[in-house]
Amino acid sequence: MPANLPANMPVTASPIRRLLVANRGEIARRVFRTCRDLGIETVAVFSDADADAPHVAEADHAVRLGGVRPADTYLSTEKIIDAARRSGADAVHPGYGFLSENAAFARAVPDAGLTWVGPPAEAVAAMGSKIEAKELMAAAGVPVLPGFTTGPGHSTDDLKRDLDAVFTPMGGPLPLLVKASAGGGGRGMRVVRLTGDLPEAVESARAEATSAFGDGTVFVEPLLEGARHIEVQILADGHGTVWALGERECSIQRRHQKVIEETPSPTISPAVRARLRDAAVTAARVIDYVGAGTVEFLVRGDTVAFLEMNTRLQVEHPVTECVYGVDLVELQLRIAEGARLPASPPEPSGHAVEARLYAEDPARDWLPQSGTLHRLEIPGVDSRFAPAPGGRHGLRLDSGVEDGSAIGVHYDPMLAKVISYGASRSDAVRRLAFALAGARIHGPVTNRDLLVEVLRHPAFLAGETHTGFLTEHGLIGPASGRRTAGAEPGAVRLSALAAALARASANRAAATVQAGLPSGWRNVVSQSQRTAFAEAEIFYRITRDGLRAEGFPDTVLVGATPSLVVLETSGVRHRFAVARYDGVTHVDSPLGSVRLTPLERLPTPVEQVPPGSLLAPMPGTVLRIDVKPGESVGQGQVVVVLEAMKMEHRITAPAPGTVAAVNVAPGRQVEAGFVLVVIEGQT
Repeated sequence: MPANLPANMPVTASPIRRLLVANRGEIARRVFRTCRDLGIETVAVFSDADADAPHVAEADHAVRLGGVRPADTYLSTEKIIDAARRSGADAVHPGYGFLSENAAFARAVPDAGLTWVGPPAEAVAAMGSKIEAKELMAAAGVPVLPGFTTGPGHSTDDLKRDLDAVFTPMGGPLPLLVKASAGGGGRGMRVVRLTGDLPEAVESARAEATSAFGDGTVFVEPLLEGARHIEVQILADGHGTVWALGERECSIQRRHQKVIEETPSPTISPAVRARLRDAAVTAARVIDYVGAGTVEFLVRGDTVAFLEMNTRLQVEHPVTECVYGVDLVELQLRIAEGARLPASPPEPSGHAVEARLYAEDPARDWLPQSGTLHRLEIPGVDSRFAPAPGGRHGLRLDSGVEDGSAIGVHYDPMLAKVISYGASRSDAVRRLAFALAGARIHGPVTNRDLLVEVLRHPAFLAGETHTGFLTEHGLIGPASGRRTAGAEPGAVRLSALAAALARASANRAAATVQAGLPSGWRNVVSQSQRTAFAEAEIFYRITRDGLRAEGFPDTVLVGATPSLVVLETSGVRHRFAVARYDGVTHVDSPLGSVRLTPLERLPTPVEQVPPGSLLAPMPGTVLRIDVKPGESVGQGQVVVVLEAMKMEHRITAPAPGTVAAVNVAPGRQVEAGFVLVVIEGQT
């Protein structure tokens, strides 16, 4: 049993023997970990793209769904139910995302004679339409924001009429937020600051919501800028007991998706905390909720407004598990078996912070990245998929990938969640920042550096967070990709020097003649060795007196191997771990982690593309083409929309011009660098 809870929670239904998790990646592995502790067999389902994924290898049984698109695999109720029958599963856990908030799926599972580890289908349906959920909450006395729903049949005139009817009495509608009615996680969400942009935002959000959740219904509400995003974890059994397990602060977001979460919130007042708790419990009781769920609010000062209720476990549930000493997945399973919760929840202790590590490039509008994850090493991890043993403070890692995992383009790009639990907020934040800064993450570009910068930012440390934090503090845009996590001045060039020396050492080690010569030695001692990276160019030579490197007058070479270089600068020694892969070199040191792109001395000729070519930034599927040959386009105009990793990516014209060629059609799969459209006349 989880800490703080009695071991005699009686089971009134049949015990679960074999559980199928209708999901993938990190959440599937998280559920499997609890199942192993409880002696429950596990069943994984997998798409063709996930055939070699860690969650498949860890399950006792695994069933191929066939296909790679979410709609053909993890969003297919028929395939999931069939997989449960074929594998002999007697229960289904939905995880989060995909079908976890689909009322039809929540109904189909028990109709198939299986135990559903989730809330009743009626509760899922009641909260599934976020506008209907707001109406329910308003009737129960919970404050809400106004809004309206727009489905696939709504025209531009319908949008204008609804906009005028709902928001004109407020004195103006802008800014607005378009949101998917059937899901979350930032998908199907668009900000609208000009009324004329609403139709396009609605259409784009519908398409993304349909792809991610199988439901294209969206709704529109005011965007409450400068507010905090606060949610309350609830847990309810089938016997009338409802727990509110504190609030989580989820205000650090990009593209409306959370990236750093913590509990408790650092600055809300006791009065607001009590209002949030009471409103969350009311929400659960109004719909006869059973299981784990989250009630989300916007909070600005003393203003509290209901956002939505997520009828599932949340990505950020580990911070609650740490502070309350519970295993929420275990409690989900026991509640599904009919167990009763104790009358009162356990008392909280300490502070926990979670950071989501994504394969994405913050400097390129959070563009998801793909490729091989060669290495993922987080220093100081005390536990995986569970709080540290004995409820002690420590570092937890929940990851859907391992060294060597392929990061594809079909699903969410989250690699891992790193959770720090400490006696105080400052303790937890400091340890989390230290662990991330010292992590060895080799492969696709990630948001690691941004996470570290946020965690060490004075405003974050002071608890001054809100949903516009990244924008307010200049952490969004091209500069966000040029920072090195906690790096000291000169770290990139010093790391490049270390990489150059390591490569020379590797070359000497591989030499078949004169292997005993020191690396970097040459007959003409006055001529320097040159090693070029996209980030820095290094000139050095090895003399009888040691290393002589241009721009490094106080640097001494202590030792060099193909994977480790020790340099002494101004009397201080630093160790640089160097790892080389095809087309990239990673250098990790206490000065910061640096990613370098080697430049070949004699580069291979590359295929030339026509001037004005718009290239696919990553592999994906063409969803929509908004231009035709001969059409004039303006700067910033959307030309093509790609889908990758369950998100839409809009390709826009960088300058005015005329469309000379369109090389794709909707539904076509393209690789990174493919010429989508050619626009002439760009300057």
